[in-house]
Amino acid sequence: MFFDNTVLDAVAKGSLLSGLGLFWIIFLVRIVGLRSFSKMTNFDFVMTVAMGSLLAGASQSKEWTGLLRTLTAMASLFAVQYIVAAVRQKSSALDDLVQNTPVLLMKDGLINHAALTATRVREEDLIAKLREANALDFSQVRAVILETTGDISVLHGPSVDDRLLQGVREEGAA
Repeated sequence: MFFDNTVLDAVAKGSLLSGLGLFWIIFLVRIVGLRSFSKMTNFDFVMTVAMGSLLAGASQSKEWTGLLRTLTAMASLFAVQYIVAAVRQKSSALDDLVQNTPVLLMKDGLINHAALTATRVREEDLIAKLREANALDFSQVRAVILETTGDISVLHGPSVDDRLLQGVREEGAA
């Protein structure tokens, strides 16, 4: 307890513990690298969400041991992510296990309804993403891809380089 006043003590503790947790995360990112929060894979996305949850837990720790446990959990997650990313570069089997495959939702102006069904994306949501990407005409949309992170990429214009579609799964394609 820092202060006799409970409200003042709660504010001081919350501020101090939140600050400590945030600086700990920044320290870990400096060690592991910026890729930590890149959201390049679903694994990275889970890491980002978990860090937010752990930071909230750190700010509400009632004892120093609880804070230490939370900071240790943060460091452990960073370590696991670092190891998995390193092993993924060397092992395609692990990469296939932890990584989703991007899915083609639309190609050359045509919506792939089988892909929408398989990925549980509604056509209205797809169209909203097209508007967001300033796509003005379906015929100019070369590809719409549901990425491994859950983001939707819209490629539009006169043509698309085939390399941009490498590794993208086409649901319902023969």
